[in-house]
Amino acid sequence: MAGVIARTDNTRGVWKAPAGIHADIKGIAELELTLTDEENGQLNKLGVNCLRVMPPTGIVVWGSRTLVKEESNSEFNTFWKYLPVRRLALFIEESLYRGTHWAVFEPNDESLWSKVRISVGTFMHDLFKNGAFHGTKPSEAYFIKCDSETTTQNDREKGIINIIVGFAPLKPAEFVIIKIQQIVEGNSNGLPKNYHGPKNRK
Repeated sequence: MAGVIARTDNTRGVWKAPAGIHADIKGIAELELTLTDEENGQLNKLGVNCLRVMPPTGIVVWGSRTLVKEESNSEFNTFWKYLPVRRLALFIEESLYRGTHWAVFEPNDESLWSKVRISVGTFMHDLFKNGAFHGTKPSEAYFIKCDSETTTQNDREKGIINIIVGFAPLKPAEFVIIKIQQIVEGNSNGLPKNYHGPKNRK
């Protein structure tokens, strides 16, 4: 699994779920247990990311959940349900922590805050351009705040600078819904009179 995650990070980015037909497991001949879609779905809700046989690819990782329970409706649990979202947040946090060390011992004023916003903004914009966030423009994908509101006079007295960064995560598509309909010849709208809509297939 560590190898699949590392390979996905390298080829697609931390924000891509390390699962699906491109997340094949190398060096495994067969699985001891073959799961059905229903069994996989039940385990997935428990935070178990299963291995499945998916022809013609072979053995792949078929799940990208954290151990957060799906039954919980809290905003925290909903946000951290998916592995790539959690890992991207950790990646951003660690990268910004390391990337802002230069600000230590600089004069804690508007000039510093402006430089911090530019530095962090460059990093976040690069992620945006690489497809890490949801949104078609930067203002929809992320925000950065570092000013007199985030860093009060009391913070400055304590030698603290506060940087607030938010981002709109991309959540993986776990199910592909395919709707199929037949066009009936001679029908003006192409649908039979007793048509009740297409059926979903997952």
